[in-house]
Amino acid sequence: MTTAEQIDLWRNNPSEDQRLEFKEAKTKFDNRKLYQYCVALANEGGGHLLLGVADKPGHPVVGTTAFNNTVEMAEKLLRTIGFRVDIDEVDHPKGRVLVFYIPSSPKGTAYHLDGAYLMRSGSELVPMSEDQLRRIFAEGKPDWLEEPSKQGLDAQDVIDLLDTQTFFRLLKLQYPSNRVGVLERFVQERLIDSVGGGYTIRLIGALLLARRLTDFPDVVRKAPRVVVYTASSKLDTRLDQTGIKGYAVGFQGLVHFCYEPATSE
Repeated sequence: MTTAEQIDLWRNNPSEDQRLEFKEAKTKFDNRKLYQYCVALANEGGGHLLLGVADKPGHPVVGTTAFNNTVEMAEKLLRTIGFRVDIDEVDHPKGRVLVFYIPSSPKGTAYHLDGAYLMRSGSELVPMSEDQLRRIFAEGKPDWLEEPSKQGLDAQDVIDLLDTQTFFRLLKLQYPSNRVGVLERFVQERLIDSVGGGYTIRLIGALLLARRLTDFPDVVRKAPRVVVYTASSKLDTRLDQTGIKGYAVGFQGLVHFCYEPATSE
């Protein structure tokens, strides 16, 4: 439940930020404008809309008589915009204040009102740009590293392709007594997936733990590479060596490889 003290804390904000919007609305507030602000704030990560507080500097409480039936208004909001907005009625010493608690839109989702994807720009409500919408929709896609690299493997395939022993050694964990324990730990760490009785190695598992990166065509071009130039020009190289192991299992060897040429000169 929102308190008058919380209202005053919000009022003392230097300015309205991305999660806070003040509206005077002394006697009324247009329903459609309310729906639009709820959609816009949800698309910006959620926030609070306060009615009965002026949006001029100092944000004085002026009180509001808008939406006397907050239960009915909450139901209208749900029917119209498709998501729940909680409403608190606060008895502030200087007047009644309504606080609308607006949730963030789900990851990878943008809300719209009659086809308009809205956001705020200063004191105005404007359509979201194509770039902003693409960025939001891309959030719902799985991270590239979580995508599968090799699928339809059995337990022995995973052991042969990934350096499981180095994984446990680096984490200073005792190596399990059987393959089941090894693979269960790898599934838990989200390096592989157990799918339909078989296994899938994720890209992150391949990049970190591949015994031979050449076994994974989709990540082999991301192998570590050491290039030594004879001078300042990148056209004249003395050494160009590409790593063959995953980053975690090959890291110590890579460091030694870089260190030894430097000390031998």
